[in-house]
Amino acid sequence: MTNLLEIKEGLRSNLNTSMPVTETTFRVRYVETDQMGIVHHASYVVWLEEGRSHYVRAQGSSYTQFEQKGVSLAVSELHVRYEQAVRYDQQITVRCWVEAVKSRQITFGYEVVEAGSGTVFATARSKHICVDRQGRVTKIPDKWRQLWQGTTRPTQKRPESEWEPGFCKA
Repeated sequence: MTNLLEIKEGLRSNLNTSMPVTETTFRVRYVETDQMGIVHHASYVVWLEEGRSHYVRAQGSSYTQFEQKGVSLAVSELHVRYEQAVRYDQQITVRCWVEAVKSRQITFGYEVVEAGSGTVFATARSKHICVDRQGRVTKIPDKWRQLWQGTTRPTQKRPESEWEPGFCKA
């Protein structure tokens, strides 16, 4: 079995490749925390979405332009591994990249890290299926598929068995 530290180090080494990894940095808002002052797990999903949106903008376009073609990307899978607790007012960075593109599907990878130190709070992966306005699965428009295929980068993927829920370090 692969050591979790090796996976993290492999991911970090991949982040230094020439393939695009976008970073979005912001402070944790109070509304994103629970009664204990720790970020609620659902807030991470919103952060990942912001990371994806920033990624598309960094490629010179926007998700709005994608939807104007009559298609959208529906989330078909989402895996989040919570490594360490995030608290109110911490400055975090969401890193986002494209892991794979198929004719009808795109997979994004993410890291949520402390902005200053790079401490990893969470790692994630989301798969999206392209659908038309009627909700039918369809091909990703050629222009977009070619754009995203040109930005994919190989990653050392965590085995599915290691995506099981874990304990969060407080």
